[in-house]
Amino acid sequence: MNARQRRGILLLLASVLLAVGAFAGVLAVVNDVESKVGPESTAYELTTDVDPYQEVTADQLREVSIPERYIPDSAVTDLGQIEDQVAVGPLTEGSLLQSDMLADRPELEPGQMEIAVMIDASTGVAGNIYPGASINMYAAFRIQQREGGEETETDVVRLMVNNAEVLEVGDLTEVEDEDDNATEAVPITFALSNTDAQRVTYAEAFAEQVRLALVAPGDEEEIPAEERTYTIIGDIVGAPNAGLDELVP
Repeated sequence: MNARQRRGILLLLASVLLAVGAFAGVLAVVNDVESKVGPESTAYELTTDVDPYQEVTADQLREVSIPERYIPDSAVTDLGQIEDQVAVGPLTEGSLLQSDMLADRPELEPGQMEIAVMIDASTGVAGNIYPGASINMYAAFRIQQREGGEETETDVVRLMVNNAEVLEVGDLTEVEDEDDNATEAVPITFALSNTDAQRVTYAEAFAEQVRLALVAPGDEEEIPAEERTYTIIGDIVGAPNAGLDELVP
């Protein structure tokens, strides 16, 4: 073997050693990254904005793979975790869904029943009333009375139910009134006792107008009986119920 051949073999050996060293270096870097990142796990990311108190469904989510060490303990990793859950606040597209963003859908308690009522959208309920909210329902009646052979009318506002729990708020729906005029209403489902369900049905059937008042969380106080009926004449004379409490439920 001459000198040129020996040099060639030495260069070849040197190239092999360099290649092995480079491969070992790359392998060491990969192993180091894997040791720092660790195995990946599946989580879920929102594909759309979700309004407060609206149900979160599987079609609003997409799977994402994230290293387990970077996934919060509260992250939703199983779609079974979102069953019967609603958003507790506004959720933004692209956010990683976490269990503390969700709450149980309101359910009936013993002695309660569901009742759905169409509420005129002009009352503003479409954007303000949400599942889990407490509301007071007020109804305006025109009461006819006969005194001394003469018939008179008195306008009365009555608190029909106090602190009613909202179970569900439906979509804005076009309906026709008694004069066949189109108007918009929102179906709202309440959890009510038997007596309150009758009061709500009475109001829907006979009241001139029905209004919902949203009760602030933590302010669900029982309104005294003497403050549940209002008349303008009674207000003027300092007795808002004006003795009409027995005329409406």
